[in-house]
This record gives sequence, structure tokens and C-alpha cells, in this order.
Amino acid sequence: METEALTAASEIDFSVLALYLRATFTVKIVMLMLIFSSIWSWSIIIQKFINYRKARKNAYLFDKAFWSGAPLDQLYDRVGSEPSGASEKIFVAAMSEWERSHRGEDLIGGAQQRIDRSMDVAIARESEILNNGLTFLATVGSTAPFIGLFGTVWGIKNAFEEIAIQQNTNLAVVAPGIAEALVATALGLLAAIPAVIFYNKLSADADRLVGGYESFADEFSTILSRQLDS
Repeated sequence: METEALTAASEIDFSVLALYLRATFTVKIVMLMLIFSSIWSWSIIIQKFINYRKARKNAYLFDKAFWSGAPLDQLYDRVGSEPSGASEKIFVAAMSEWERSHRGEDLIGGAQQRIDRSMDVAIARESEILNNGLTFLATVGSTAPFIGLFGTVWGIKNAFEEIAIQQNTNLAVVAPGIAEALVATALGLLAAIPAVIFYNKLSADADRLVGGYESFADEFSTILSRQLDS
């Protein structure tokens, strides 16, 4: 009897596709949710790496131009119409407010505060762009294991129901249901682990980029403050 059960179990297809097709509707929905979450997470991760690399390159090139000693008016005329990088947008926001604060040869009061607020608004916008999508990674990282566990519990429940119906506990009856249930947990971990790792990595990268923008804004504000005082 045991030999026959082992033979029957060995003939069962335990590939991921076969396990998915044999799973109940609820477990299939859980698996599809986790697969979609994993694919979407990886698309966000890849896109963020591309965007952050571009942001670092733009910041480097603009800092090189800004500190080259060229007049700020010339730099503003060059990048003012189509600022591409975040540093350029912060610079343009400040210079635009600087120009609006001048009325002929006179300077409207409170110019320094308005310039600082303009740069703060530009930084906030860039920070929102950099962090867009990271919330999804955090959500997947925290919920995917529990969603997978739900699928596992549901699958095991169905496996025990099948045992009760057939009144048979041999491997041919038990193994498929348990295997289908465990696939849900595996998919949950497969989605959650990269999401958590890259969420931490990308969040740190975004914070460093925003910190660089804030440092530039502080330095530029100091330069403009000296101009205002003079």
C-alpha cells in the first residue's frame, strides 16, 4: 500500500504551473495578486534606478556649470527656458523670484523670504517625484507575506477537506494540496523580499539627492543674500 501511494505521488506534476492550475479559485487569485505585485515592484525598482542615475548626472553637470564662475544671469538665460534637472529647476525658481522682486532699480521688500520659499517649493516637488512609487514597494514588502500566508492557510484547509472527503491520508491525496498551499507563501516572500531591500536602498538614495538639493539651495540663498545686502 505504501509503495503504491509513493508511486502515485511520484506521477503527480509538481511544476509551478501545474500547482497553480490545480489550486482553488481563491488561491489562484492570491497567486495572481502576488505575481502582479512582484512584476510591478521590479518595474518601479528598475525605473527608479534609471531616474536616480539621471538625477545624479544632471546635478553633477549643473553644479559644475554653477561653480564655474560664469555670471548667474548668463546661466539663467541658458537654462531658464527649459530646465531639465532638479538643481536647474531650483535655480530657475530662485532667479525668477529674484527678477520679479526687482522693480526698476528698487527691490521689493521680503525678497529673501520669497526666494527661499520658491526654492523650498521646487525641492518639495522634486522630492515628491523621487519618492513616487516607493510607497507601493513598502506596501508590498509589508503585506505580501501575509497575503501569501492567507493563500497557504486556505490551501491547507482545502487539502484537509479533500482528505476528509476521500477518507484517505496517503501522499497522493495530501501532497498536491500542501504543495499548492506552500507556493502561495513562496510567492509572497518572492514579492516581499526584493521590495523591502530596494525600498530601503531607494529611500536612502532619494534622501541623499534631496539633501544635495537642499545644500545647493542653502548655498545659493547665501549668495543671493550677499547680493541683497550689497
